[in-house]
Amino acid sequence: MAFPHLRTLMALFTLPTIFFAGFVPRGRPGGIRGKPGFKCKPGLRGKPGSRVKLTGMKGGNKVVVEAHRHEGVFIAKGKEDALCTRNLVPGEAVYNEKRISVQNEDGTKVEYRVWNPFRSKLAAAILGGVDNIWMKPGSKVLYLGAASGTTVSHVSDLVGPTGVVYAVEFSPRSGRDLVNMAAKRTNVIPIIEDARLPARYRMLVGMVDVIFSDVAQPDQARILALNASYFLKSGGHFVISIKANCIDSTATAEAVFASEVKKLQAEQFKPMEQVTLEPFERDHACVVGAYRVPKKPKLAAS
Repeated sequence: MAFPHLRTLMALFTLPTIFFAGFVPRGRPGGIRGKPGFKCKPGLRGKPGSRVKLTGMKGGNKVVVEAHRHEGVFIAKGKEDALCTRNLVPGEAVYNEKRISVQNEDGTKVEYRVWNPFRSKLAAAILGGVDNIWMKPGSKVLYLGAASGTTVSHVSDLVGPTGVVYAVEFSPRSGRDLVNMAAKRTNVIPIIEDARLPARYRMLVGMVDVIFSDVAQPDQARILALNASYFLKSGGHFVISIKANCIDSTATAEAVFASEVKKLQAEQFKPMEQVTLEPFERDHACVVGAYRVPKKPKLAAS
């Protein structure tokens, strides 16, 4: 039995892919989202005089590692610049991030982990040019909205073995990943609990120097204030990531940010700076400031 149209049908199924004019296919290989190696941004400012030539990053390519102006943060300068932290647990990755193994002149090796700003709002704020994150080696940090521990792991690197990170996450599923990550990082204390109810974990958390909040809830300013009243020392600092759509999807992002700043001021916070998280996060801002700032004594009139 003959099939007169069989050859025509076979030809149709073997036609090459055609892209019509004006159509850009999604998922282009090598896209920038999630790519650890990214171009240098204004926030990548290192300390002068801290440059040391080291080797690492892809088969011995030469890389220059500089100390960033934020203590505990580094810049790896090679073909592409990357923000990074010194790995507290050498040989271990947390979220399949790129690691850079470098060798000092005395033969000792140091490992750094690339800090991806598309997966960390704190890294995005640093690249956005925030003046101070108030976290450094030895700091005690309360992290609200820890998720699976991506950013928490970098804060763990940053504060080092003499610091501590209390990581609060409500979701049991993300909490499992957080607990697994903390098993290898002794300076991380995972707390699977609702950040709206700090009284439930008050016996686990001591007084802290900084609170980082990334809870993305309509009442996130109130959540921050509640935790600060329990755990943040007077004169301590806060860093809060604000997602405009989570608070009011009908208002402009600028109006939402201004409204949240006013709420913070009403709760004894003193906002000091605000930076956008573009282009890494859309309609996000990071606000940094102090809590219960002591009043300066008035000088007696002579």
